[in-house]
Amino acid sequence: MRPHFVLLLALPLLGLAAEPAHPFHPRFERLDPAFDQLVAPKAQFEKLAEGFSWSEGPVWLDGALVFSDVPQNIAYRWKPGTTAAEIFLKPSGMMEPRPGIRECGSNGLTRDAQGRLILCQQGERRIARYDGTCYTVLVDRFEDKRFNSPNDIVQRKNGDFYFTDPPYGLKGENQSPVKELSFNGVYRLTTEGKISAVLKNLTRPNGLGFSPDEKILYVTVSDPKATRVMAYDVQADGTLANERIFYDAQPLKDAGGAGLCDGMKVDREGNVWSTGPGGILVISPAGKLLGRLITGEPTSNCNWGGDGSTLYITANMFLVRVQTQTKGAGWQ
Repeated sequence: MRPHFVLLLALPLLGLAAEPAHPFHPRFERLDPAFDQLVAPKAQFEKLAEGFSWSEGPVWLDGALVFSDVPQNIAYRWKPGTTAAEIFLKPSGMMEPRPGIRECGSNGLTRDAQGRLILCQQGERRIARYDGTCYTVLVDRFEDKRFNSPNDIVQRKNGDFYFTDPPYGLKGENQSPVKELSFNGVYRLTTEGKISAVLKNLTRPNGLGFSPDEKILYVTVSDPKATRVMAYDVQADGTLANERIFYDAQPLKDAGGAGLCDGMKVDREGNVWSTGPGGILVISPAGKLLGRLITGEPTSNCNWGGDGSTLYITANMFLVRVQTQTKGAGWQ
């Protein structure tokens, strides 16, 4: 089934009654003076859209923000100057009904070097490229076994993709009868189409981000018993070495912070902006928590947009943004 495009004018088009605005009470937690150099003292959260089932995977694409609503199998687009999001892709992650799928939509999104949209399609259990008219499958198997439910993806400057494959999209997750792989991996897909598992030992690998010099790959773990950000040295052959905990977020979870370490992005100074308990954790390259953008919601992901200094955040039912005083890695 080819995706089609529908403009979302109002909630009743989705079969829902119009609702009043949901309460949203974000705040900043400033733990280190360095945080003020990244987020101005007078910075504010701006709510852009709401009413989603679980917003995810934001990416800046052709002057607008595209993001996933994973349970609804929809990718939305929000354009600056508008007051609502429009449906961009429907379906976004599962083209036809498939057994054993819990969350069928697209999840993490990115752009490739040519500016095309790359999707982690949970329902189809694959990585695909969308060129504006149709999907091209980049990879859907490892050693002839279907992936679990690809979750997040990043691309190196050499063209290689790295992506995570936790079981969240499957009914029963690790106990799913349709789960074909015995592990939840992190994979590398080369420009020649060669797929390899670079990590097999993490319980719930989720978000990914490279340091600006691409010498370090950060991987979040969304295990509710041990949520954290891991770091690995990227070797010349693309493999990973020197595994270590970059930031342990479990104490924040144990203290009642909403959410887990999920999606992340890295700024041009090498600070890691990772979702985690409470919202967005801003962590220095040395692994020190500088502050938090507290959304008050389980927060799935974030990404830079506009001129590269605006941080867009997908937080549960909300899409919000915060103006920063830095830019994302790779932005001029």
